[in-house]
Amino acid sequence: MKLVHFRLADDPTIRFGTMIDDQHLLDGTDLLDDPDPHRADLGINDRFNLDRPVLDRLRGRLADPTSPSIRTDAITLLAPVPMPGKVICIGLNYADHAAESGMEPPATPLAFSKFSSNVIGPDAPVPMPLGESETDYEAELAVVIGRRAWRIDEADAMSHVLGYACANDLSARAFQFADGQWQRGKSCEGFCPVGPFIATCDEIPDPHDLAIRLRLNGETVQDSSTRQLIFDIPELIAHLAAFVALEPGDLILTGTPPGVGFAKDPPIHLASGDRMEVEIDGLGVLENTMV
Repeated sequence: MKLVHFRLADDPTIRFGTMIDDQHLLDGTDLLDDPDPHRADLGINDRFNLDRPVLDRLRGRLADPTSPSIRTDAITLLAPVPMPGKVICIGLNYADHAAESGMEPPATPLAFSKFSSNVIGPDAPVPMPLGESETDYEAELAVVIGRRAWRIDEADAMSHVLGYACANDLSARAFQFADGQWQRGKSCEGFCPVGPFIATCDEIPDPHDLAIRLRLNGETVQDSSTRQLIFDIPELIAHLAAFVALEPGDLILTGTPPGVGFAKDPPIHLASGDRMEVEIDGLGVLENTMV
């Protein structure tokens, strides 16, 4: 399935469903009602939990040819995970990106975080940070957790994955390099576009063999493959779950390939009006514009 959150044109309610095709989607918002009213621990991201019935109910509705559909031109797509509990990013996870950054590939995964409120959806505008920020783009494969992972074996890691999405790990390089740590430079408002949907694992047979690219104002500036990941997805999940519990709906951004703006000659710094398109095989196109 291709899971989405969206709004109808005349309704502010955030709705949940799945894409049928490029022109139609299926509303599954009513399926979110928890049959056990005593489960006070359930939250918004329980809809991403592989151990709960929501996804099975939605899959059953999708298989029913009589289910009514909604045209995509009548809705606004939102981030497929509107407010993840955690957004964990991995730095320098492509060897050629580490080389262009003038850094040695790390011996273990280099993890940092973004604020959950940084997450925005497709076509949402990204506000330029104030001052000379030297803002940069970074196309990334996002992994969406679907089952709680805490101190697990690497061999079991993929059973904790719900699916995958396009992401853009925007970075204010001037802040990142001046501060000596990355939080401010990675966490400016709107600096984590994700979408347009989550493709569940059955849609993506091998997440380690996907073309990944970013177009800036129509020109391809990043073009690589997830085959080039230094640490693959099972390694990343097992590493992270060794020190923090990963919960359904948590996002892991797996790193960016070469071609980022600050490493080019001359450097590319994003400006208001610049349009970014992240495209990954099977995961659609995530488009956002700086404003």
